[in-house]
Amino acid sequence: MKLIFYCCIVFMLATGAAWAVQYTVTDLVTLGGEGGYASRAYGINDSGQVVGWADTATGDRHAFLYSGGVMTDLGTLGGDSSATNGINDSGQMSGSSYTSDGYHHALRYSGGAMHDLGTLLGDTWSAAWGINASGQVAGESGTAESYDTHAVLYNSDGTMIDLGTFGGRISCATGINNGGQVTGYSYFADGHHHAFLYDYEDGTMTDLGTPFGYAYSDGQCINNNGQVAGNARTSSGVTHAFLYSGGEMIDLGTLGGDSEAHGINDTGLIVGNSAGHAVLYSDGAVIDLNSRIDPATGWTLVYGTSINNRGQIVGFGYNAQGGGHAVLLNPVPEPATMALLAPALLGFAGIAVKRMRK
Repeated sequence: MKLIFYCCIVFMLATGAAWAVQYTVTDLVTLGGEGGYASRAYGINDSGQVVGWADTATGDRHAFLYSGGVMTDLGTLGGDSSATNGINDSGQMSGSSYTSDGYHHALRYSGGAMHDLGTLLGDTWSAAWGINASGQVAGESGTAESYDTHAVLYNSDGTMIDLGTFGGRISCATGINNGGQVTGYSYFADGHHHAFLYDYEDGTMTDLGTPFGYAYSDGQCINNNGQVAGNARTSSGVTHAFLYSGGEMIDLGTLGGDSEAHGINDTGLIVGNSAGHAVLYSDGAVIDLNSRIDPATGWTLVYGTSINNRGQIVGFGYNAQGGGHAVLLNPVPEPATMALLAPALLGFAGIAVKRMRK
């Protein structure tokens, strides 16, 4: 029996079956406000710094940076609300804010200051979503009156590139990787919209299509390997998360009902939501993140929005008191720790097997 036991240890360590990752939950709280959803987290870098928005005690919503256990109010561009949506490993952030004259503008937070990225010529509205290592920002610009927008790439030197559309009136850039590849969605003249992949080097926008004949798709995020995660919808309104990889669009499935994807890391792990729960898409499985936390915490995790290369996840959910707050999920044991322990444990198991044979 002992020989079988040790052999099982070796097998499970070799396949990873023994280590279903669990998570601790950190409540990022708010900037003093409370309500149905008083804070939301949207981005995390590989240092574990988190960005999003949170309600203040006066009822305004302000962009925040959560770092070293502290949530910092980043202020606004002069208006009453702002949000940060992405952060790179240098601590530069992308987001949007209302200005003092009431306009909604894309922003880049860098060097301790919030910088207005402006709009395309003639536009009055803009927003920024993803940011890469060189400070390039993916976003959109348009007019507040018509809601027509174009996907925009904001370069670190202050210039803007209008990415255009597939013939319709609307497009939006949502994610960007360190190679300058951009994803998002664009409308056609007939009213359908598809996910796209834009290449900064050659200036081309590629239609990624839809999986299984779905009518619509939109890219939400992209990793440094060029993999895109997003959402596709049927004409009847059913939504499924997808992964675009190696020229193929893969339906990621659901927990039942709809599903969405919002963040992807460089190993291809994807976070999102399905059936009202935050989920992790991994190796063809849809994992309810509520099943990977201690139920005694009282948390109900609703959305996963971003995942870094260390496996840390951010999103939002309801705590035991019913407050809707931004959360940070830390994997336990941490993948780096297991990578260090696995060779030693395998060696120990091998020695044990040899002793059993004597």
